[in-house]
Formats: sequence, C-alpha cells, structure tokens
Amino acid sequence: MAAKPLGNPHALIDMIGYLAMTIDARADGDGERSYTMSLLDKGPLHCGKKIAEEGAELALALAAQGEAEAAGEAADLIYHILVGLRAKGVSLDQVSDALHERQGISGLDEKASRSQS
Repeated sequence: MAAKPLGNPHALIDMIGYLAMTIDARADGDGERSYTMSLLDKGPLHCGKKIAEEGAELALALAAQGEAEAAGEAADLIYHILVGLRAKGVSLDQVSDALHERQGISGLDEKASRSQS
C-alpha cells in the first residue's frame, strides 16, 4: 500500500487550470516563440512521443528515485499531456466527460469493456 494519501487536490486543480490557460495563450500568441509553440508546431505525433518519453521517466522516478524527482517527472508528464491534448484538439471538457462517464465503474470492469469493443 501507498505510504500516504494523495492529499488535497485543489492546489493541483488550480495549477492545471493555470497551465492550460498558459498553453492556450502561447499557442495563440504571435509573439516570441516558446517551447510550447515548438511542440504544437510539430503536431500530435511528436507530442505523443514526448508523452511516452515523459511517462517512462516518471515510471523510472517512481521505481528508483525520491519523492521530489517523482513529483517533478509527474509535473513534466502533466504539462506534456496538456500540450498533446491541445495539439490533437481535445478539450479538457472532453477529458472531464470521459472521466465522469467512468465514475462509479470498477477500473477492471471498464478495462474489460474496452477489450470487447
């Protein structure tokens, strides 16, 4: 079992909202180029590869590094997920709806239903 609970989600929710607005502003900006814009310019495939890379780095941090490193890698992954969603044109509302539809359903049952489709 995990050593401690995940904790209060409100600070992370606020930060994800701020990050999403920053990504949107940089994507729509015509000023100075940014890392976000460079990722978006390369498209969803490149963003997907970055998400896979960051996910692997988080997995390694969880397995073999400390809490601070795991938190940093999780932050990197969340950022790249948001950029990837923007690159694909998937809104946070769509992600929220997908999570809402799964609420109250066992993860095992939900996963089994996908393999039958």
